[in-house]
Amino acid sequence: MELGLIGLGKMGGNMRERIRRAGHTVIGFDRNPELADVDSLEELVGKLEAPRVVWVMVPAGGPTQDTVDQLAELLSPGDVVVDGGNSRWTDDVKHAEALATKGIGFVDCGVSGGVWGLENGYALMYGGEAADVAKVQPVFDALKPEGDFGAVHAGKVGAGHFAKMVHNGIEYAMMQAFAEGWELLEAAPEVTDVREVFRSWQEGTVIRSWLLDLAVRALDDDEHLAKLKGWAADSGEGRWTVEAAIDHAVPLPAITASLFARFASRQDDSPQMKMIAALRNQFGGHAVESK
Repeated sequence: MELGLIGLGKMGGNMRERIRRAGHTVIGFDRNPELADVDSLEELVGKLEAPRVVWVMVPAGGPTQDTVDQLAELLSPGDVVVDGGNSRWTDDVKHAEALATKGIGFVDCGVSGGVWGLENGYALMYGGEAADVAKVQPVFDALKPEGDFGAVHAGKVGAGHFAKMVHNGIEYAMMQAFAEGWELLEAAPEVTDVREVFRSWQEGTVIRSWLLDLAVRALDDDEHLAKLKGWAADSGEGRWTVEAAIDHAVPLPAITASLFARFASRQDDSPQMKMIAALRNQFGGHAVESK
């Protein structure tokens, strides 16, 4: 099938390549002309045969809103817009309603996989009407990991980004647990090789995981994380998860505490945040701050 893809950064660029490897045609647009296949959104839409599918991979908020607004004027009834960025689920409902007035479908898709997705595949959580999802299904199949798992039609519009938000909240708590354990091991004089303790956990333990593998990888690069500043950003999804928990009266003590720990990192050079920063860099290519 044909796909228009807007936003060709770290995630979008690799997604374009993976979809093309699966035999589909991808026409990409990016503000950076060195990355783009076309010079404008108008040209992108003009090169696609109807019914069109256009996937948006730009920052949440204003950039996504501006892009959806432009597509609403360029696309035709029967076309579908997919928001694969980290938008808030409440924005999805607004976008879907606005596009529906013009007969354009909307699917929201949470995408997880970071810089490793090109080779390993991307976990996909999408929401929307079944008919709209069906138009995008070949792309979902191309992006997902091999096997029976890794993709889900989570529900109606907003469900995909809500599921991805909860995924990221869990990710916050898991990283915080590894970071706290690492700091305690580093502080104990009895333990003389913290990195190898982490490595030993990679087989036969209940906490073995990809995050643990990435922690070991980070420690192999910098055994005591001495090169990193204990500072870690939050994408916003951790905050949204806690706010949703309040709205639904669901207790999230671990996820909430991990979010607050991120805030603490901006006040002091936190040892725990060195590990959080290292993990975010390893799985997602997120920026780190050096001393």
